[in-house]
Amino acid sequence: MTLDPRLPVIVGVGQVTWRAAGLDDALSPVELMTAATRAALHDAGIGAVSDVDSIRVVELLSWRYRDPARFVADALGLRTRETALTTGGGNTPQSLVSRTARDIAAGTHDLVVLTGSEAWRTRMRARKQGATLPWPTVPEGIEPDVMLGTPLEMNLPEELARGIDRPIQVYPMFETALRAATGRAPDAHLVHISELWARFAAVAADNPNAWIRDARSAEQLRTVSASNRMIGLPYPKSLNSNNDVDQGAAVVMCSVERARSLGIPRDRWVFVHSGADCREHTFISHRQDFAETPAIRLGGKAALALAGLGIDDVALIDLYSCFPSAVQLGAQSLGLDLGGQLTRTGGLTFAGGPWNNYVMHAIATMVSDLRAQPDEYGLVWGNGGYVTKHSFGIYSARPPASGFRHAAPQDEIDALPRRRLAPPTDAAGPATVEAYTVMHRRDGAPERVIAACLLSDGRRAWGTSEDGDEARRWCDGEWVHRTVELAPDGTVAG
Repeated sequence: MTLDPRLPVIVGVGQVTWRAAGLDDALSPVELMTAATRAALHDAGIGAVSDVDSIRVVELLSWRYRDPARFVADALGLRTRETALTTGGGNTPQSLVSRTARDIAAGTHDLVVLTGSEAWRTRMRARKQGATLPWPTVPEGIEPDVMLGTPLEMNLPEELARGIDRPIQVYPMFETALRAATGRAPDAHLVHISELWARFAAVAADNPNAWIRDARSAEQLRTVSASNRMIGLPYPKSLNSNNDVDQGAAVVMCSVERARSLGIPRDRWVFVHSGADCREHTFISHRQDFAETPAIRLGGKAALALAGLGIDDVALIDLYSCFPSAVQLGAQSLGLDLGGQLTRTGGLTFAGGPWNNYVMHAIATMVSDLRAQPDEYGLVWGNGGYVTKHSFGIYSARPPASGFRHAAPQDEIDALPRRRLAPPTDAAGPATVEAYTVMHRRDGAPERVIAACLLSDGRRAWGTSEDGDEARRWCDGEWVHRTVELAPDGTVAG
């Protein structure tokens, strides 16, 4: 088969998991990215390369460098004609691969480094100790040459006014909606999702780059204890994403022509067949149903169709796995069996959840897996926000028949039904619970109810309660489909 010289291909990947004993031997985010990039260049067999067209960094949260790609270039002695920084969101690494594949296919770029990292564990250690980290700060006026992506919008003002502003609050609400949709009792559903997470833990145990490798059992994961406190019902700590990590990853992409000119062996090549990017209705207040994700269905379908595949043709899967509800929604929308192997890394709880950059690790792992299984296809799904922004990639060591192709089915998604949000004064009176969670204090006591409710006219309304006794009541039994009372100030009572 004659290959198009402009065909984009991944030729190198690198991952770093750094377990510092303290602050003295910790690595900064730039040092993590530098180590991962060095590993990726060596993985491609081009460790001596001195020029790249672009270094593209996924937005990081543990330190602000303004132009982190410049620091990576300087540390590695690389000349680059472009430094780039993305916007945030867990979908970003896969979106970045698709963007880079388009740039390579169009001939504007030829050899590109993608990288990202977080040193959140070290940052939090330093904060607890009141220590100042010796990482460089950057003066105003230093900015990347290019900003890539669109900002991640998370919350409406009305949501923020009710204190709804964090994934640990929202993903448990997706979970209770999914639970009710299946008809499982709360205890049975907790067993179900803990068994799902135990399968992820088993994959992490065999992943040398994973943060937690002790293969915890389903019973350990679901049992509340001093080390596994309840956070947002029904999720104890072990069913939440784990950002308390120091990790970095990098991917090197180039054209087939450049790969050949650099002498990169053919068995290092993994092709990006297709990609898709899209989003649900931006704000959760406007979602039609907390137990459905139509944008995942349409985006995944588009990426598969462009690669000439159906979901049953894909042997290797990595679904974004910040919380069990995300995996269930992704599997449901893509037509995957929840009992199948849905992670290549072990997921964000066990492999590690370095904020926006987890999917870079998933892609790096997928590339290694496909080199070992060159006749198979792989799918990576990245998710940003509250299952909001989605990015899909189809990969294989086999070259694509029609080059890299990309879809963005947003118009079709935007035309789908959406809910209107009722202000608290309009919502006062009876309402039906569609999803909820109970947030817990660090000492394990229930402290706050958050409920998404439906009114008789189909509008959504938020109800919250700060009453500890009320919060304890909502910890018993199933509250989805119950009728509750909303006060004019938005307080909810069962």
